[in-house]
Amino acid sequence: MNALKRHRLLTQIWASDPGWKRCFTTVSHTDLGRMFLAAAFFFFAVGGVLAMLIRAQLASPHAAFMGPDIYNQVFTMHGTMMMFLFAIPAFEGLAVYLLPKMLGARDLAFPRLTAYGFWCYAFGGSMMLISMLVGLAPDGGWFMYPPLTGAAASPGINTDVWLLGVTFVEISAICAAVELCVSILKFRAPGMSLDKMPIFAWYALVTALMILTGFPPLILGSILLELERAFGLPFFDTALGGDSLLWQHLFWLFGHPEVYIIFLPAAGLISTIIPVMSRTPLLAYGWVVASIVALAFLSFGLWVHHMFATGIPHMGVAFFSAASTLVAVPTAVQVFAWIGTMWQGRPQLHMPMLYILGFFATFVIGGLTGVMLAIVPFDWQAHDTAFVTAHLHYVLFGGFVFPVLAGLYYYAPLVTGRRRFFRIGEYAFALVFIGFHGTFLAMHWVGLLGQRRRIYTYDADMGWGVINLISSVGSFVLAIGLAMVLLDLALNAYVAIRGKRNPWRAGTLEWSMMLPPSTYNFPSLPRVTSREPLIETPDLPTRLARGVGYLAVPRDNRREMLTVSTTRAEPESLVIYPGNTALPMCMAAVTGSFFLSLLFKVYWFTPFAVIGVIALAWRWVWGLGSRTDEADQNIGFGETVPHATQTNRSQGWWGSAFLMIADATLFGSLIFGYAFLWTIAPNWPPPQWLAFTLWEPLIGVAAAGLAFFAARQSPGCIRQETCKTEGTTRRWFPWRLSPQLALVGLSTLAVIFVNLLWRAPSPTEHAYGAVLCVISAYGLFHVLLAILMLVFFIFRIRHGFISTRRRAEVEIVRLWIDYAVLIGLVSLMLILSPVLFT
Repeated sequence: MNALKRHRLLTQIWASDPGWKRCFTTVSHTDLGRMFLAAAFFFFAVGGVLAMLIRAQLASPHAAFMGPDIYNQVFTMHGTMMMFLFAIPAFEGLAVYLLPKMLGARDLAFPRLTAYGFWCYAFGGSMMLISMLVGLAPDGGWFMYPPLTGAAASPGINTDVWLLGVTFVEISAICAAVELCVSILKFRAPGMSLDKMPIFAWYALVTALMILTGFPPLILGSILLELERAFGLPFFDTALGGDSLLWQHLFWLFGHPEVYIIFLPAAGLISTIIPVMSRTPLLAYGWVVASIVALAFLSFGLWVHHMFATGIPHMGVAFFSAASTLVAVPTAVQVFAWIGTMWQGRPQLHMPMLYILGFFATFVIGGLTGVMLAIVPFDWQAHDTAFVTAHLHYVLFGGFVFPVLAGLYYYAPLVTGRRRFFRIGEYAFALVFIGFHGTFLAMHWVGLLGQRRRIYTYDADMGWGVINLISSVGSFVLAIGLAMVLLDLALNAYVAIRGKRNPWRAGTLEWSMMLPPSTYNFPSLPRVTSREPLIETPDLPTRLARGVGYLAVPRDNRREMLTVSTTRAEPESLVIYPGNTALPMCMAAVTGSFFLSLLFKVYWFTPFAVIGVIALAWRWVWGLGSRTDEADQNIGFGETVPHATQTNRSQGWWGSAFLMIADATLFGSLIFGYAFLWTIAPNWPPPQWLAFTLWEPLIGVAAAGLAFFAARQSPGCIRQETCKTEGTTRRWFPWRLSPQLALVGLSTLAVIFVNLLWRAPSPTEHAYGAVLCVISAYGLFHVLLAILMLVFFIFRIRHGFISTRRRAEVEIVRLWIDYAVLIGLVSLMLILSPVLFT
């Protein structure tokens, strides 16, 4: 097969739907990455306009531009949009678009999950944007501290919009994190072992793991606060055993890692761009990887860094102060690696390097002010002043926006296939740099003079007027510069002339593709033997086009990709991707109706939304797999691999395992909250304890054991069902009942949790009853989920989707049953054991 015929066949197989349907049915990572980025920069523009409104209000004392009510909504939405609707989705967009191309893959692990995540983000962001247009936007600050955001102080739905809207959007982040983890570990080009991965993939992997462990505490906090507002469960009401400080702990367990979740992908771009611009490999690759992992670990130990003024014990303050300064070490390792790379190479000052240099100047200042705030006496003086706001912007804008702009200029030729012609970018950079520092250096100054943050006006005799005017003028210069950046990129994307392949002479795989990239990325998959395969094999694009690689021959009109072993990247199995579908968008819309029913208190509709989600999820999974066994497939170079459905560890198993990490983190946060209220909150012990009964733990353990044991007999069940289908035997064997026995065990567990919910103390009278209610509901939810999967599993067996060879679904269902059993037992222990000791 010649290169042209291969190109035509692969294009036909991998193409998205034509015309207007493309936006709604595409599952291509290239399309979805661009859609993520377009939506993220739209929200960035809206957030930027809100920032200009804030600066217009503060430009002079006693300005009448906005009243306090509108001002509160504006600054709350500015922070919310920049943190939740721009920074994280922009990372998701970059990673979704770039990673398969960097890793030598044709798509991500779960294309439809990427589409579902995008639509959750788009619908959730739209919900929050519309609330602002109708004057119902959140107004309690992007951190939503209770009791300010409790039902008594904020009686409208403004706070509910934030709690439910952000939770809806965070579904997108969790989906993307699972997608990226599985893709990076299992969907690489053969031979690309972990030590040969592009450095950006390491940053993306660590960031995705941080999302899985950083976002659940905030999701839990949002659920608890919404339960308090809607149903009166007093988690944060001090008079009833709650504590508002619990929200701060949960929020900053998310909030501080969030800073590094934003910074690390940007640092990944820097580590990618500097070696290319300096014409030399990245210095100390191994040390940089180690510093990324160290930074991720340390970031989770710093959340109290934001709570020094809340009365934390001195020993705790000293520990977190030391940890806050320690985080500078792995950051410095990366900075010195970048400087060393430039030192040993021959740096060229193209547009991306301008923004890299801008990053160095800005981020170093932000890092130094961060060390200042880590020192407790200084933090007490500067707490809640404009100094903190300025520091935050130096870290986030300097640490994220400057590198992202560098990345946009670096990857513009890859996305558009055109080379830069118009030269507006240099002037735009000058305006962005001057405008940013003019705005936020002045804000540092006025913060040190005592100006509080989030105030909507101030007296003329405070002496802050001139400084605020300088800051506001700087912000408008910055906005003009950013608008010129977008104009420059748009002009060069649509008007400039076609460019050549690999204009930067980079060594990573994304530059081996035709420009702009085709729908299938690679005509055949390369075998990688070095960290820079394009440097080692300059004719690699020609070889891949001629079919000298894996999966070079399109067959059966199927979208094929390989999974590889985690560390050495040896081929393991063949994956068949699903085609274009509107199912992810429909499911996101139904998911959105669930959140809207809670927002507008239309609770009678909520069960219908849940049933809709279950029905669509059922249809989603039902269409996967096949009813016949397949022989091992030839993938090229004389190698054969089995179909992924005929392995024990399919991509679905890996996706489930990473999703459980997020789920377990949420459960761990719930346990932390229970322990915090029990030991720290006032008004404990509660007026009434749960009465202990012996039959609940005994029957619960027996039921869990039955479900666990029966789930292990499923291979025997499949063998018997297969024989029955083939007519080779009709004898009865005990293990044929293993799914039914597992159902009995799980159903018994569900009854126990319903009984606990029934007889627990009133959840509205004390936080103890509220916590028991949530733990019981959590355990019940997972048991019901396992029951649903088991019922699905039985139907799949009877319809011939599962056999002794096609066993991947067996392992997935067993994993979820094991997890439900574990959660059920731990939940029972949490509910019943404290009663024994009291």
